Amino acid sequence: MAEHVIILRCSGIQKFYSLGRKAGSPRAVGLDREESPAQLHVLKGIDLEMREGEIISIVGASGSGKSTLLHILGGLDRPSSGSVFWQDKDISLLNDERLAVLRGTHVGFVFQFHYLLPEFTALENVMIPQMIQRKSVASSREKAIELLDKVGLGSRLHHKPTELSGGEQQRVAVARALANRPRIVFADEPSGNLDSSNSQQLHALFQELNESFKQTFLIVTHNEKFAEHSHRQFRMVDGKLQR
Repeated sequence: MAEHVIILRCSGIQKFYSLGRKAGSPRAVGLDREESPAQLHVLKGIDLEMREGEIISIVGASGSGKSTLLHILGGLDRPSSGSVFWQDKDISLLNDERLAVLRGTHVGFVFQFHYLLPEFTALENVMIPQMIQRKSVASSREKAIELLDKVGLGSRLHHKPTELSGGEQQRVAVARALANRPRIVFADEPSGNLDSSNSQQLHALFQELNESFKQTFLIVTHNEKFAEHSHRQFRMVDGKLQR
Protein backbone atom coordinates (compact mmCIF):
# COMPACT_ATOMS: atom_id res chain seq x y z
CA MET A 1 0.00 0.00 0.00
CA ALA A 2 1.30 3.44 -0.89
CA GLU A 3 1.86 5.34 2.34
CA HIS A 4 1.91 8.96 1.26
CA VAL A 5 -0.13 9.40 -1.94
CA ILE A 6 -3.40 10.92 -0.75
CA ILE A 7 -5.96 10.70 -3.53
CA LEU A 8 -9.05 11.73 -1.58
CA ARG A 9 -9.65 13.85 1.46
CA CYS A 10 -12.65 15.58 2.93
CA SER A 11 -12.85 18.39 5.44
CA GLY A 12 -15.73 19.47 7.66
CA ILE A 13 -18.39 17.47 5.80
CA GLN A 14 -21.87 18.16 7.13
CA LYS A 15 -25.17 16.98 5.73
CA PHE A 16 -28.66 18.12 6.65
CA TYR A 17 -31.97 16.82 5.36
CA SER A 18 -35.14 18.86 5.64
CA LEU A 19 -38.00 17.12 7.39
CA GLY A 20 -40.59 19.77 6.54
CA ARG A 21 -42.30 22.18 8.92
CA LYS A 22 -42.40 21.15 12.54
CA ALA A 23 -45.71 20.11 14.01
CA GLY A 24 -46.95 22.91 16.23
CA SER A 25 -44.93 25.56 14.39
CA PRO A 26 -46.39 29.09 14.26
CA ARG A 27 -47.97 28.50 10.86
CA ALA A 28 -49.47 25.24 12.09
CA VAL A 29 -51.23 27.01 14.95
CA GLY A 30 -52.49 29.87 12.82
CA LEU A 31 -49.77 32.47 13.46
CA ASP A 32 -48.26 34.54 10.68
CA ARG A 33 -44.63 34.24 11.75
CA GLU A 34 -42.52 31.88 9.57
CA GLU A 35 -40.41 29.10 11.00
CA SER A 36 -37.61 27.17 9.32
CA PRO A 37 -38.30 23.52 8.49
CA ALA A 38 -37.04 20.89 10.90
CA GLN A 39 -33.71 19.41 9.87
CA LEU A 40 -32.05 16.04 10.36
CA HIS A 41 -28.32 16.48 10.98
CA VAL A 42 -26.83 13.33 9.45
CA LEU A 43 -23.11 14.13 9.13
CA LYS A 44 -21.46 16.35 11.73
CA GLY A 45 -18.09 17.52 10.51
CA ILE A 46 -16.36 14.54 8.87
CA ASP A 47 -12.63 14.71 8.15
CA LEU A 48 -10.96 11.83 6.30
CA GLU A 49 -7.90 11.19 4.15
CA MET A 50 -7.56 8.19 1.86
CA ARG A 51 -4.26 6.93 0.51
CA GLU A 52 -3.80 5.21 -2.80
CA GLY A 53 -3.83 1.42 -2.55
CA GLU A 54 -5.56 1.08 0.82
CA ILE A 55 -8.82 -0.47 1.88
CA ILE A 56 -10.91 1.59 4.30
CA SER A 57 -14.10 0.25 5.83
CA ILE A 58 -16.83 2.13 7.68
CA VAL A 59 -19.22 0.24 9.93
CA GLY A 60 -22.15 1.47 11.97
CA ALA A 61 -25.85 1.15 12.62
CA SER A 62 -28.45 1.63 9.92
CA GLY A 63 -29.21 5.30 9.46
CA SER A 64 -25.92 6.43 10.99
CA GLY A 65 -24.83 8.23 7.82
CA LYS A 66 -22.36 5.70 6.36
CA SER A 67 -23.94 5.54 2.92
CA THR A 68 -24.55 9.29 2.87
CA LEU A 69 -20.84 9.89 3.37
CA LEU A 70 -19.91 7.36 0.70
CA HIS A 71 -22.26 9.02 -1.80
CA ILE A 72 -20.79 12.44 -1.05
CA LEU A 73 -17.19 11.22 -1.38
CA GLY A 74 -18.05 9.48 -4.65
CA GLY A 75 -19.76 12.51 -6.14
CA LEU A 76 -23.28 11.08 -6.10
CA ASP A 77 -24.45 13.66 -3.56
CA ARG A 78 -23.26 17.03 -2.33
CA PRO A 79 -22.48 18.06 1.24
CA SER A 80 -24.48 20.80 2.97
CA SER A 81 -21.11 22.27 3.94
CA GLY A 82 -17.46 21.23 3.83
CA SER A 83 -15.26 20.15 0.94
CA VAL A 84 -14.25 16.96 -0.86
CA PHE A 85 -10.88 16.97 -2.61
CA TRP A 86 -9.72 14.52 -5.23
CA GLN A 87 -6.02 15.21 -4.93
CA ASP A 88 -6.04 19.04 -5.12
CA LYS A 89 -9.40 19.48 -6.86
CA ASP A 90 -12.40 20.46 -4.73
CA ILE A 91 -15.16 18.43 -6.38
CA SER A 92 -17.74 20.20 -4.22
CA LEU A 93 -17.31 23.15 -6.60
CA LEU A 94 -17.83 21.18 -9.82
CA ASN A 95 -21.07 21.53 -11.77
CA ASP A 96 -23.17 18.43 -12.43
CA GLU A 97 -21.66 17.81 -15.86
CA ARG A 98 -18.05 17.91 -14.67
CA LEU A 99 -18.95 15.82 -11.64
CA ALA A 100 -20.43 13.17 -13.94
CA VAL A 101 -17.18 13.13 -15.94
CA LEU A 102 -15.19 12.58 -12.75
CA ARG A 103 -17.45 9.70 -11.71
CA GLY A 104 -17.14 8.11 -15.13
CA THR A 105 -13.38 8.27 -15.25
CA HIS A 106 -12.13 7.98 -11.67
CA VAL A 107 -14.84 6.23 -9.62
CA GLY A 108 -16.30 2.74 -9.50
CA PHE A 109 -19.38 1.77 -7.48
CA VAL A 110 -20.57 -1.55 -6.09
CA PHE A 111 -23.94 -1.51 -4.35
CA GLN A 112 -25.93 -3.99 -2.27
CA PHE A 113 -28.16 -4.56 -5.29
CA HIS A 114 -26.01 -5.28 -8.32
CA TYR A 115 -28.10 -3.22 -10.80
CA LEU A 116 -27.00 -5.31 -13.77
CA LEU A 117 -28.97 -4.73 -16.95
CA PRO A 118 -31.04 -7.94 -17.29
CA GLU A 119 -31.21 -7.93 -21.10
CA PHE A 120 -27.41 -7.98 -21.45
CA THR A 121 -24.86 -10.71 -20.78
CA ALA A 122 -22.17 -10.49 -18.11
CA LEU A 123 -19.68 -9.51 -20.82
CA GLU A 124 -21.93 -6.77 -22.18
CA ASN A 125 -22.65 -5.38 -18.71
CA VAL A 126 -18.92 -4.93 -18.10
CA MET A 127 -18.38 -3.44 -21.57
CA ILE A 128 -21.05 -0.73 -21.17
CA PRO A 129 -19.17 1.68 -18.83
CA GLN A 130 -16.20 1.60 -21.19
CA MET A 131 -18.28 2.30 -24.26
CA ILE A 132 -19.96 5.22 -22.48
CA GLN A 133 -16.42 6.63 -22.23
CA ARG A 134 -16.14 6.21 -26.03
CA LYS A 135 -13.75 3.29 -25.96
CA SER A 136 -13.87 0.95 -28.92
CA VAL A 137 -15.94 -2.22 -28.92
CA ALA A 138 -12.81 -4.31 -29.38
CA SER A 139 -10.89 -2.79 -26.47
CA SER A 140 -14.00 -2.79 -24.25
CA ARG A 141 -14.56 -6.45 -24.98
CA GLU A 142 -10.92 -7.34 -24.32
CA LYS A 143 -10.89 -5.51 -20.99
CA ALA A 144 -14.24 -7.00 -19.94
CA ILE A 145 -13.04 -10.53 -20.65
CA GLU A 146 -9.87 -9.88 -18.65
CA LEU A 147 -11.83 -8.55 -15.66
CA LEU A 148 -14.45 -11.30 -15.69
CA ASP A 149 -11.69 -13.87 -15.82
CA LYS A 150 -10.01 -12.09 -12.89
CA VAL A 151 -13.18 -12.34 -10.77
CA GLY A 152 -13.59 -16.02 -11.62
CA LEU A 153 -16.28 -15.76 -14.28
CA GLY A 154 -14.29 -16.48 -17.43
CA SER A 155 -16.64 -19.34 -18.26
CA ARG A 156 -19.82 -17.28 -17.70
CA LEU A 157 -19.22 -14.43 -20.15
CA HIS A 158 -22.38 -14.98 -22.17
CA HIS A 159 -24.78 -15.66 -19.31
CA LYS A 160 -27.42 -13.09 -18.46
CA PRO A 161 -27.98 -12.03 -14.84
CA THR A 162 -30.94 -14.37 -14.36
CA GLU A 163 -28.65 -17.26 -15.27
CA LEU A 164 -26.13 -16.35 -12.58
CA SER A 165 -26.18 -16.90 -8.82
CA GLY A 166 -26.32 -13.97 -6.43
CA GLY A 167 -22.61 -14.24 -5.74
CA GLU A 168 -21.82 -14.39 -9.45
CA GLN A 169 -24.00 -11.35 -10.15
CA GLN A 170 -22.11 -9.37 -7.52
CA ARG A 171 -18.80 -10.44 -9.08
CA VAL A 172 -20.01 -9.09 -12.41
CA ALA A 173 -20.86 -5.84 -10.63
CA VAL A 174 -17.32 -5.71 -9.22
CA ALA A 175 -15.83 -6.28 -12.68
CA ARG A 176 -18.07 -3.53 -14.07
CA ALA A 177 -16.90 -1.15 -11.32
CA LEU A 178 -13.29 -1.80 -12.37
CA ALA A 179 -13.92 -1.41 -16.10
CA ASN A 180 -12.54 2.13 -16.43
CA ARG A 181 -9.63 1.62 -14.02
CA PRO A 182 -11.05 3.85 -11.28
CA ARG A 183 -8.84 5.47 -8.68
CA ILE A 184 -11.29 4.35 -5.97
CA VAL A 185 -14.06 1.75 -5.82
CA PHE A 186 -16.84 2.75 -3.42
CA ALA A 187 -18.71 -0.32 -2.14
CA ASP A 188 -22.01 0.27 -0.32
CA GLU A 189 -23.06 -2.85 1.63
CA PRO A 190 -21.61 -5.08 -1.11
CA SER A 191 -22.28 -8.30 0.83
CA GLY A 192 -25.72 -7.24 2.08
CA ASN A 193 -27.60 -9.72 -0.12
CA LEU A 194 -25.06 -12.53 0.06
CA ASP A 195 -24.85 -15.55 2.34
CA SER A 196 -21.81 -16.02 4.56
CA SER A 197 -19.93 -18.16 2.03
CA ASN A 198 -20.37 -15.66 -0.81
CA SER A 199 -19.57 -12.79 1.56
CA GLN A 200 -16.25 -14.42 2.40
CA GLN A 201 -15.52 -14.96 -1.28
CA LEU A 202 -16.30 -11.32 -2.05
CA HIS A 203 -14.03 -10.16 0.76
CA ALA A 204 -11.24 -12.38 -0.58
CA LEU A 205 -11.82 -10.94 -4.06
CA PHE A 206 -11.46 -7.37 -2.80
CA GLN A 207 -8.21 -8.30 -1.07
CA GLU A 208 -6.91 -10.00 -4.21
CA LEU A 209 -7.80 -6.99 -6.38
CA ASN A 210 -6.16 -4.68 -3.87
CA GLU A 211 -2.97 -6.75 -3.93
CA SER A 212 -2.79 -7.41 -7.67
CA PHE A 213 -4.10 -4.09 -9.05
CA LYS A 214 -3.26 -1.91 -6.01
CA GLN A 215 -6.94 -1.05 -6.17
CA THR A 216 -8.21 1.40 -3.55
CA PHE A 217 -11.51 0.57 -1.83
CA LEU A 218 -13.84 2.45 0.50
CA ILE A 219 -16.35 -0.04 1.89
CA VAL A 220 -19.49 0.67 3.91
CA THR A 221 -20.74 -2.49 5.57
CA HIS A 222 -22.66 -4.00 8.48
CA ASN A 223 -20.43 -7.06 8.24
CA GLU A 224 -17.85 -6.70 11.02
CA LYS A 225 -15.82 -9.69 9.78
CA PHE A 226 -15.80 -8.22 6.29
CA ALA A 227 -14.49 -4.94 7.67
CA GLU A 228 -11.90 -6.15 10.16
CA HIS A 229 -9.32 -7.05 7.50
CA SER A 230 -9.25 -3.54 6.03
CA HIS A 231 -6.13 -1.45 6.36
CA ARG A 232 -8.14 1.05 8.40
CA GLN A 233 -11.56 0.65 9.96
CA PHE A 234 -13.86 3.44 11.15
CA ARG A 235 -17.20 3.41 12.95
CA MET A 236 -19.91 5.96 12.26
CA VAL A 237 -21.50 7.06 15.54
CA ASP A 238 -23.93 9.97 15.80
CA GLY A 239 -22.80 11.46 12.50
CA LYS A 240 -19.08 11.31 13.32
CA LEU A 241 -16.27 8.91 12.40
CA GLN A 242 -14.49 7.08 15.21
CA ARG A 243 -11.46 4.79 15.02
